[in-house]
Amino acid sequence: MNTDNQAPGQFPVPGEVRFVRLLPGPIERVWTYLTDPEKRSRWFAGGPMELKPGGKMQLQFRHRDLAPDEIPPAKYQEVHETGFTMDLRVLRCEPPRLLTYTFDEESEVTFELTPIGDQVQLVLTHRCRGGDLPSLPNYSAGWHTHLAILIALLEGTPTPPFWATHGRLHAEYHQKLSPPAARV
Repeated sequence: MNTDNQAPGQFPVPGEVRFVRLLPGPIERVWTYLTDPEKRSRWFAGGPMELKPGGKMQLQFRHRDLAPDEIPPAKYQEVHETGFTMDLRVLRCEPPRLLTYTFDEESEVTFELTPIGDQVQLVLTHRCRGGDLPSLPNYSAGWHTHLAILIALLEGTPTPPFWATHGRLHAEYHQKLSPPAARV
């Protein structure tokens, strides 16, 4: 399988972004990086998770921990320094292959894992439950950046700079998702 781990997210329907990545396995190892709070905090956000449908979940974002030597853009300064917490709910949990949880009041995230030899295909889908999602450029840039960090951790390579990567990708996704008249 030939997967470009730097490929931009795809937008199969309005209000949805999908990323396909090929990660070093085994699948159980990748699953722990999705579900273990300590491992998840190294690439995305920590916080407890009840691994069952209807289970409570909390994401504790501390971008300062992902980018301790970086200066964030002004609009992210507060969340970089103090972090923030999201209270969520697990919708589906089928270890070690499928995890879906609410992400905010209007969207949900699904991780699908499939072993392919000694690697694991990860398909991440972030979808709005009601159609269009105004935050989609930001979510797309965020997931793209966080997945690049996850890949580096699993491969044992240096992680990319968080804020520079996120800023570049946010501009690209904003351009891609803006109506033609807004692309100035």
